[in-house]
This record gives sequence, structure tokens and C-alpha cells, in this order.
Amino acid sequence: MLRTLREVRLCPITGCAMNPVDFASLLCSRLCHDLMSPVGALNNGIELLADETDPDMREKCLELLSDSARASANKLKFFRLAFGAAGGFGEEIDTREAQAALEGLFGAERRIELGWVVSDNKLPKDAVKLLLNLALLVGDALVRGGRLDVGAERRDDEIELAVRGEGPRILLDPALRETLANGATGTIEPRAAGAWLAHSLVVEAGGSIQISDASAEALLIGARIPRSAKPE
Repeated sequence: MLRTLREVRLCPITGCAMNPVDFASLLCSRLCHDLMSPVGALNNGIELLADETDPDMREKCLELLSDSARASANKLKFFRLAFGAAGGFGEEIDTREAQAALEGLFGAERRIELGWVVSDNKLPKDAVKLLLNLALLVGDALVRGGRLDVGAERRDDEIELAVRGEGPRILLDPALRETLANGATGTIEPRAAGAWLAHSLVVEAGGSIQISDASAEALLIGARIPRSAKPE
């Protein structure tokens, strides 16, 4: 997969900025939208459980509560790594934690088969954030499910990241593609928060983004970012 990425066209990267307050609002809207469904299901399950006396129905209510609580926890774990300050002030993050976060986000519904091709046990925090945000973009584009492959590799002077998605229907909104390549060029919707963050991380690192053509059978997005000059 990483070898294939090197053959994909290079997207020009420009440094279009966004007001920090606007981005905070955008990100909060995205998080609230994604958490509304499982948290709402928790509330509905509690209300049903309070009024239900039939043992079988109470058991179904408990199953609903369990599933909703698990989905909420999985989303929060992913958002903590992809958007938050996970890992504190350390320079690197355990990639196994990132893998578990992705499996929790996409694996529960079993619509998407996840392939993890990351040999390093740790990667720089910004590289992990970038990888997770790219994986979120590609995973969301697999509207009817499919396979999501996530890879990362340290090279001599850079870190190479690649995310590939294939399935019966792939739909990456042109607005997300534009945000990923050029940042905040106009009004951005909350669902584009991950694309804008990925763009910003690449710009700040002095790297580049690659993306497959809209007409390609599979969706491939990747990035190259310079390695830190600090010795390992």
C-alpha cells in the first residue's frame, strides 16, 4: 500500500488559516453530532427500562444500554487521540492505542474490515493524529462498508502515512477533498473538521498530501511529513 501511495498524484498544499475560535466551534459541533446518536440511545433505553416490567423487554433494554455505552466510549477514545491532547506532553504515542481506537470506531458495526500495517510501536504524536484523521475521512467515505487499510512507515528523512479504502460505494465529498488539499478556503461544515486538522498538521510539519483521483476504484489518501531532527 505504501508503495502504491508513491505513484499517486501530489496535491498542492497551501497554508490557508482558520480562526482558532471558529475551529473550536467546528470541532465541538462535529463531536456533538457524532455522540448524539449513542447518547440519545442511552437516554431512550433508560426511559424504557424505567417503565418496562416484562423481563424479556427489560433484557433488551439492558442490551441497548450496553451497546450505546460501548459506542459512546469507543467514539470518545478515538476523538481523544485524533482531536485531543492524548499522551500528555510526550512526543510519541503508542501505535497500538491508535489501532485499538480505530477498531473500536469501525469494528463494532462490522461494516468495515480494518487492516493495520504499522510496524513501529511508537510514532510522533502529530503523525498519529494525522493518520487517524485520514482514516476517519476514508472510513466515512465507505458508505456501504468495505475494507480500510491503514499504514505507516519511517523512512530515512520522513514518515510516510497511507490510508486505502475500497468497497461497493465510495463517496468522498468534493468539499472534504478541497479542505484536505487547501484548508479553510470558505465556509466549512463540522464534518470537515478532520480534513482541516489533517491539512493543518501537514502544513505545520512542512509535508505533502497525496490523494487518488475521484474516478479511481479505490480511495487512497496519504501524507509524507519530515522526521524530527532529534535523535531517537
